[in-house]
Amino acid sequence: MRTIFAGVLSALLLTACGASGAKSGENNNQKIEKAMKTIHLTKAEFLDKVVNYEANPNEWKYLGDKPAIVDFYASWCGPCKMVAPILDELAQEYDGKIYVYKIDTEKEQELAAAFGIRSIPTLLFVPMDGKPQMVQGSIGKDDFEKVINDVLLKK
Repeated sequence: MRTIFAGVLSALLLTACGASGAKSGENNNQKIEKAMKTIHLTKAEFLDKVVNYEANPNEWKYLGDKPAIVDFYASWCGPCKMVAPILDELAQEYDGKIYVYKIDTEKEQELAAAFGIRSIPTLLFVPMDGKPQMVQGSIGKDDFEKVINDVLLKK
């Protein structure tokens, strides 16, 4: 499993956006966000639903009742826009089995900094037990499904 993530991570780092960039028009961003079926979280919601790293800074304690994918993104990021419809499909296909959360790194800069997000998209795969795994860059639907089944749902 480690080699799969290492291969995916190294191959996909080339497709990640840098941490800075120009913002595109707000109208396009609003349309994209309205079309998504994923759950957008603020820092407060993240602390309540995913992990309260402020209360437990030395321990990862997942607070959810289902495995999750957390997408750290920005509305101006091209690869993030490519991943968005895939995550929307996965949220529908795996409804009731996993959560698909999104964190806008422009709006939640403190949260992004707490997780050391320097490149977007960054995807955090959170199993029910064990440590989360992070991947930087966009990945295809087949790769998402493999990680969901192997890591999150352990099929």
